[in-house]
Amino acid sequence: MNVTKLLGLAYVEEDLARLERRLAEEVRVGDPFLDEVTTHLISAGGKRLRPALLVASATHGAAPASDDTLMGAVAVELVHLASLYHDDVMDEAVLRRNVESVNSRWGNLIAIVAGDFLLARSAEIAATLGAEVAGLLAATLGQLCQGQISEVQTAFQPNRTEEAYLATIAGKTAALMATACRIGALTASLDRANVDALTNFGRHFGMVFQIRDDIMDVIGSPEELGKPAGQDLAEGIYTLPVLRALSDPTVGPELRAILGRPLEQPERDKAREMVGSSTAISSTMAVGRRYAALARDAAASVKVPGLTQGLSAIAMSLLEDIPVAV
Repeated sequence: MNVTKLLGLAYVEEDLARLERRLAEEVRVGDPFLDEVTTHLISAGGKRLRPALLVASATHGAAPASDDTLMGAVAVELVHLASLYHDDVMDEAVLRRNVESVNSRWGNLIAIVAGDFLLARSAEIAATLGAEVAGLLAATLGQLCQGQISEVQTAFQPNRTEEAYLATIAGKTAALMATACRIGALTASLDRANVDALTNFGRHFGMVFQIRDDIMDVIGSPEELGKPAGQDLAEGIYTLPVLRALSDPTVGPELRAILGRPLEQPERDKAREMVGSSTAISSTMAVGRRYAALARDAAASVKVPGLTQGLSAIAMSLLEDIPVAV
């Protein structure tokens, strides 16, 4: 997904280039080892989706991002990067964005402390943007932790409910998307109606984004994902496609017999094949489309010239290139 192209807003691509330089600058402290660790995933690249949403919400393509807006984008992206450092420790991941993960290269302790350092830098930056932004980012970090804890609590449980799944992704993914849009609106001093509309857009967009990610974990390739496919399945994280497949009378009973424990590669591949060949992918996509429609409706209520169309385009594009079966 080419975010800047879909948004169709002037200056966003230039702003993201400025952000790229600023990200590295803000985490370097002059210690060669720490600087290498903290910039590892920054150097690996990424879509920078959350900063793009933040910048677009603030500037709507009318002018380059202000320094406050740019630093808000840096703070949000550092929270996201820190969450990746910590996630990879919990997942025992070896790849992230097609490069060796921090925990694999330097060990779990370094990965955890480096992630904490990124969070500290984010908080420090947020404090310079005012009490509302700082409080918002702190509350969002709490939501991320709640979402992650609820996911861990339901690990290896085939009876996990869809409600529990949706509550988890609302915390661990949608909350930061919503905050990105809100901080952009706040740094641009938009009126409260637009601040709230953009926040709602980010929240619904985040739900679609995670649903797409969970579909791709089942049917995507390692090259597309930048990490091993089926990782959630192997680790007992049963996402919406898996929960839907468990309810499918054709594959559900056999799939249930496999799940409930860690999976080796042959079992992982078999489980992925069963989920992908069932009705689960198409029914999960239907849920994603409902959230995409909510995101589009929220975008339509944003009364900022030039912004509605771009936001709607990125929301509706998320599910367009997903096949309905493996």
